[in-house]
Amino acid sequence: MIRKIISSLCLLLSLASFAQEGTSSPYSFYGIGDVRFKGTIESRSMGGVQVEQDSIHLNLDNPASYSNLKLTTFTVGGTYNSTTLKNSSASEKATRTTFDYLAVGLPMGKLGVGFGLIPYSSVGYKVEVVSNEVGGQNSRDNATGGMNKAFFGASYKILPNFIVGANVDYNFGRIETTNLQYVTGVITGSREINRADLSGASFNFGAMYQTKLNKKLSLYSSLSYRLEGQLASENTRNLAAGNFNSDFQFSLVQNSDQEMDEKNLTLPSELKLGFGIGESKKWLVGAQITSASQGDLANTYNTASNVSYEKAMKYGLGGYFIPDYNSFTSYAKRIVYRAGLRYEQTGLIVNSESIKDRGVSIGLGLPVTGSFSNINFGFEFGKRGTTSAGLVEENYAKLSVGLSLNDRWFVKRKFD
Repeated sequence: MIRKIISSLCLLLSLASFAQEGTSSPYSFYGIGDVRFKGTIESRSMGGVQVEQDSIHLNLDNPASYSNLKLTTFTVGGTYNSTTLKNSSASEKATRTTFDYLAVGLPMGKLGVGFGLIPYSSVGYKVEVVSNEVGGQNSRDNATGGMNKAFFGASYKILPNFIVGANVDYNFGRIETTNLQYVTGVITGSREINRADLSGASFNFGAMYQTKLNKKLSLYSSLSYRLEGQLASENTRNLAAGNFNSDFQFSLVQNSDQEMDEKNLTLPSELKLGFGIGESKKWLVGAQITSASQGDLANTYNTASNVSYEKAMKYGLGGYFIPDYNSFTSYAKRIVYRAGLRYEQTGLIVNSESIKDRGVSIGLGLPVTGSFSNINFGFEFGKRGTTSAGLVEENYAKLSVGLSLNDRWFVKRKFD
């Protein structure tokens, strides 16, 4: 059954990852856009903590986790995001529905394999300035696109409680921005379209270790490191003159030749370290720290004198609780209850203000009766940015839904 689901969803969701507009943030103009959360709904509901060697949930954060799976695991997730954007004088609301990940994990004894597709970053905004005075400047900026990551990895269980692994990622995508400008009272204006086609590889290494503290308690640890990666950006710029009507609609009068150039971008290296303590299949409390280098993601079309970059840091604290995972009398006791906190320094500085992101999350894991599969729900509320220094503050609420489907593959038939 799981193989039929995978074959029907893989193509559909892969195509959807190209077409979706995954963000409404004006901050997605910079670099390669908003860097998306890398992980499942389960980990997002715990503040991003992913330290346990789970046997029925795929860990997208650390490639060492694949060897601990007991069954073939297929996981997919998506999010509905409602955001209120405001500055010192006005506010607007925006909603987005996004595909978050699709991945498969295959256990093969001490060896484990994982592969899948994850949207890495998203670009999507529309900013409009309209003047009713004659001679006033009018402009509209909008953008779409982002970068996706297809990954393949393997892990090996060196010891019963110690696993190492590695992923190779192929990053690819397209970002397109459009700028329209004209002066009130003058019907002729300009249009500029920039397109960047991105491609490049990166590598991620990980290790996980757990040990018993006593009969019930266990200590969990997770370490992963992504090497600095190179992205090739093939840029195309098109300038055109045309006429505008009162609804900001553009009609082409003269199109210029396309300008093309190439720029090499640098994906930052990233180090993640997490620890947790808990009782297996009962509860867990953990913390995770992520540190990323500055990188070099500013392209030819989105450099700005008021923007700079810094080292990014992220802190997560969270855990889960299961009243009784083996209860035969109460379904509610088999539900996984999750919660977490997250604080992030994104690495972006605009108008001398460091852009920060903070959030609180809760979640539920609903077991599918008669199987090891489960349906996961996550709720996250947070704030990014500030209204100081002429900037935009984003207050968001996210509802995420994920499926973790488990089945046994590669079973040798005893009877034909």
